[in-house]
This record gives sequence, structure tokens and C-alpha cells, in this order.
Amino acid sequence: MSAPVESGSNEMTRPAGPERVDENFIVECIYNAVMEHRLAPSTKLSELKLCDTFGVGRMRVRRALLLLSNQGIVDLETNRGAFVASPSPAEANEVFEARTLLESSIARHVVADIRPGDLAMLRQHISLESVARDNNKGVDLIRLSGEFHVKLAQASGNTILWRVVRELVTRSSLIVGLFGASNHMVCPENEHSNILAAIECGEPDDAEAMMIEHLNRIRGGLNFSAPKPQEGDLAEILGLT
Repeated sequence: MSAPVESGSNEMTRPAGPERVDENFIVECIYNAVMEHRLAPSTKLSELKLCDTFGVGRMRVRRALLLLSNQGIVDLETNRGAFVASPSPAEANEVFEARTLLESSIARHVVADIRPGDLAMLRQHISLESVARDNNKGVDLIRLSGEFHVKLAQASGNTILWRVVRELVTRSSLIVGLFGASNHMVCPENEHSNILAAIECGEPDDAEAMMIEHLNRIRGGLNFSAPKPQEGDLAEILGLT
């Protein structure tokens, strides 16, 4: 069973007319903003501001926030409202432990039966990462770095794994946005291509070991004493202006 395909664009254009803006569009806008570190952890997501930004009513915004809460992207607090999730250091360690266990197994698993179409998808994705890196497009590179891991889970053909990895990668983006040093904001150069090369060569031990080392390196770049607040116009942050 194939997993849904991830959105590949970092720019969202609001459809004409409020009736065309459904909760899924709002979810994707906020999801992309989190993945690209445009929406910082603990940012308050005012229902009124979201209604004004998207030109929709409160019920549609509330449904979107509930979906985002179910994905771990938003925290809903009684009598306070919705906030972009702000993982604690303990949760950050748990997220990377979970990713290491899960994604190392995925890397090993896909060696056995990865489909040609999925290999082509991953090669193309790595090419996009290289272009973004060569052109110093930091925002694009942040998004693409996370999406590689989601696409590798997609290549497993297991929709449940894809959804779990997608949520964990989103949480990781929040964690790196909050605790990451500037030189650890994206996955290190060539490590994704090395993992894919091991998969293509039919080397499950190498693919698994490389994934573990890769995630440990990202985790090692976290600085739990350096939170990074961020403010700005919500419509601009969400890429709707």
C-alpha cells in the first residue's frame, strides 16, 4: 500500500474564495511553516488571526487545529488556546531515540524490495537538496532535509510507518528550531546520498549503520540551553502574502 505523496512546494498560494480554503489547506500551510522553521515553537496560533489570515470561519480553523494537535504539531491548552508545540529536552531525546530505532529498521527493510520508482523519487529528492545547498537556499534545504526521511519511509510502502515518521520528523523540526545550533539546522551534506547508495548496492548493514550515525549526529548538535523565540506577521510566515 503506497503512502500519500508529500507536498514538494515551500510556497502556499491561498485559493480564491473562503469556500476553497478547507482545513486540509490550513493544516498543510502550518505544517510547511513548521518544517521550514518559519513558525517557531510556542508561537500562539490565535483563532481570530487564523480566521482573518485564511478568510474562513472559526469552525474550519478549529478543525484544522484539532488535526494539527493529533499530529503533535500543535498543543491545545484549555482557556489559553493553540500553540505550536514546544518539546522539552526529555521529549527531544525520546523523539530521536524513536527515530533511530524506527528509521534504521526502515533503511534495512527497503534494501530488500525498494521499487525502481521509489529509487528515482529519492534520487530526484537528493538532487533538489544539492541545488538548494549550492544556491544557499536555507529555507528550502531545511524542508528538504526533513522530507528525505519521510520519503524513505514512504518507499517502505507502509502507510502507518509513513505517518509515524512524518510526525516524528515534524517534531524533530520543532526540536532543531528550538535547540539546534546554526551549523546543525539541516542534515549534513552527502549523508543522505550515502544512505541511498548503500540501499541501491543492497547493503542493509551499511544502510542501517549510516542511518543511526546520521541521526546521532543531528541529535549531537542540539543545545538545550538556547531557545530561539520568533515573531512576525502570521500571513507572511505562512507564505500567504
